[in-house]
Amino acid sequence: MDRYDVLVIGAGPGGYVAAIRAAQLGFKTACVERWIGKDGQPALGGTCLNVGCIPSKALLESSEQYHRARHGLAAHGITVGEVAIDPAAMVARKDKIVRQFTHGIGGLFQKNRVTWLKGSGRLAGEGKVEVIAADGAVQAVAAGHIIIATGSRPMPLPVAPLDGVRIVDSAGALDFTAVPARLGIIGAGVIGLELGSVWARLGSAVTLLEAMPEFLPATDRAITALAHKEFKAQGLDIRLGAKVTAATAGADAVTVAFEDAGGAQQATFDRLIVAVGRQPVTDGLGLETVGIRTDERGFIPVDERFRTSASGVYAIGDVVRGPMLAHRASEDGIAVAEGIAGQHCHVDYGTIPWIIYTWPEIAWVGRTEQALKAEGVPYVSGVFPFQANGRARAMEAAQGQVKLLAHAETDRVLGVHIIGPHASELIAEAVVAMEFCASAEDLARIVHAHPTLSEALHEAALAAQGRAIHI
Repeated sequence: MDRYDVLVIGAGPGGYVAAIRAAQLGFKTACVERWIGKDGQPALGGTCLNVGCIPSKALLESSEQYHRARHGLAAHGITVGEVAIDPAAMVARKDKIVRQFTHGIGGLFQKNRVTWLKGSGRLAGEGKVEVIAADGAVQAVAAGHIIIATGSRPMPLPVAPLDGVRIVDSAGALDFTAVPARLGIIGAGVIGLELGSVWARLGSAVTLLEAMPEFLPATDRAITALAHKEFKAQGLDIRLGAKVTAATAGADAVTVAFEDAGGAQQATFDRLIVAVGRQPVTDGLGLETVGIRTDERGFIPVDERFRTSASGVYAIGDVVRGPMLAHRASEDGIAVAEGIAGQHCHVDYGTIPWIIYTWPEIAWVGRTEQALKAEGVPYVSGVFPFQANGRARAMEAAQGQVKLLAHAETDRVLGVHIIGPHASELIAEAVVAMEFCASAEDLARIVHAHPTLSEALHEAALAAQGRAIHI
């Protein structure tokens, strides 16, 4: 039986990072991964690299380029001929990027001497794991420390069963080789909005059916209002309080029945995407063999050092409570490996950035204004619109704003919320500021280059103190 110091089950952004960091710390490390790629070959990277973060951003970028060529260049005095889209080529580009990154992880494993055990991992008692290969062969291995990093999967919706053709999940939506004339999406959260944006830019009439009465309830209300208005202007038909009761796939279309404030409704689409959230992958792991019980939602309870109730067994990323985000999982992976090595082990979940990669992008960190009100925290707000930002105007991308929230008594930054161009990049400054316990005045006194988009955050900090210059 092969023995390892650290064995990681799962090679997504949490698992492969944990394995690499453990190896860097001198542990004999192995990582178990069962994923089979589109080419039929074993692949590393989990959901994020194969059917999540990376491929979806590749399609978002392709669709943005197409939309810009058709609608955004005239304002710059640029005239182009007939612009066409080849969805199959777009998907092929996406697949190429995925292969490059998944193969790259294999190279990182070799560089750091991490052993890849191909197959499914299952706990088989204290310090033991069974690796079941695709052909059914079973390999028994032992490890002093076992890290569960099996991630999450799309949450099923019983009233809309997937058929892989007309009704698909978020992974299936990444492989359309033709633009559906009518696209329905169940769920208007992050995944639904991003996928809807891709296909709307390419010409689909997109309808999002959201059961919740509020749009993006976890987002700051001011940002949500701007986002809803912008998406509506782009042609996204977002129907709130729309509870789907049935979805039936036919040979040529999908019929969806739903209920909203107007009563029973029906709609017909060429394709339907089910994007109602994700759930942890904790079934079939043999947790019972070491006495681990999941909570009511299937998550594995852990302490501040990611330790489960079983000695020597840890859990990170989407299988434990917290934001289901790739960058959170990666930080969990580094922290748990360093904790095993006896080092400091901490991830500040209060300063994890959230991003929606639509256009304009939406990004935020920290608390929202509605949360501060509910908690009775005294605060001040500073807002600066991109309309007043020179770089944004030069880019023809002046939609949105930056909103900064600071404590009314200490001036400490409590939250930053952005909707606008490259919000995903701009939010990093806010994260750093909050990690270093910065005040609004700190940000206001830092020199920001001109002309840049980052000046909008500078002005929002000034606005929080009642001394904005350019509004």
